[in-house]
Amino acid sequence: MSSRRLPHIDVLKALAAQVIVLHHLVSYGPIARAAHDALPLLAGAMHQYGRMAVQVFLVVGGYLSARGLSPRGGALRAAVPELLWRRYLRLTLPFLAALVLTLAACGVVASSWPELVPTGVSAGQLLAHALLLHDVLGYEALTVGAWYVAIDLQLFACLVGLLWLARSGWRHPSRLLVAPLLVAGLALASAFVFNRDTSLDAYAPYFFAAYGLGALVHWLGLWRHRRLGFVMLAVAFGAALALDWRDRLALALATALWLAWAEARHAQGRPLLPGRWGPALAAWSTPSYALFLLHFPVLLLTNALLASLTDASPETGLMLLVVTWALANWLALPFHRRIEAPAARLDPLAWLPRLRAA
Repeated sequence: MSSRRLPHIDVLKALAAQVIVLHHLVSYGPIARAAHDALPLLAGAMHQYGRMAVQVFLVVGGYLSARGLSPRGGALRAAVPELLWRRYLRLTLPFLAALVLTLAACGVVASSWPELVPTGVSAGQLLAHALLLHDVLGYEALTVGAWYVAIDLQLFACLVGLLWLARSGWRHPSRLLVAPLLVAGLALASAFVFNRDTSLDAYAPYFFAAYGLGALVHWLGLWRHRRLGFVMLAVAFGAALALDWRDRLALALATALWLAWAEARHAQGRPLLPGRWGPALAAWSTPSYALFLLHFPVLLLTNALLASLTDASPETGLMLLVVTWALANWLALPFHRRIEAPAARLDPLAWLPRLRAA
């Protein structure tokens, strides 16, 4: 694999993706019931805590976005509409492809497993999903994880907006000042205020604490007083946790601090893992978004298969859980190569010629 890959990022993405898939496998349908019957403690823990792996993706997303938009701490250079349109295409085209597969699977399993099959899907609901506004407009999600795709776009738009606001301040003697301060301000506002109000969970400010932590890890890593910066970051977010403890925010802070440590080792030429692990990590990490999108339609079909079996034992359910996990990981590879990767390579200016002139 390319030496440009970041092994510590690959580790986080690969692990978080697998935890989220396993969380869903023990949360829906006959397969989940079989897992809880056979392994009650393990399945219960994965059901209760596995969803928190999303915090890892939020931190990593903020880090990678800041690294891509402002790799050396410089000002935002690309046009804002182009950035947002490119991100929208990259997220939405694979999401809609997976949604089509999910709805097709729902049609197959409707008779055997009706409790998770949406009824009366409307044109407005489909349009809201295409625009990533389903939660904002109050539509029921048609697939698991749909909320995350919408929030990812909102968070990216917030970061781009803050970088755009900071453009006028980049002549300051310390160029690493304006945008990081704006991001830190919104991240702390999220940690102390927005993230404590669950009624805001359809909007980016609720999640910006984790996303902002990732962005700040990148920028603080460029500062010569980075250790002091990370101590201040830990103290500030520790105060938010002391005010109102939240497991998900604690995990986001721990992920950010671990990422800072791993990034420092990488910069010093001290790899996190032996070099031979690089290709394996990349193979598990690269299709993580495809796996996130694709595993639910696979789970629908295998749950329908288990429901059709008479007197199926918990061991049979566990076997199908393993089959579902393996099949979803296998199918994620061609989905990434044929759908997700081409969507990421699309030229948004070719779609919207007026932006090129702007």
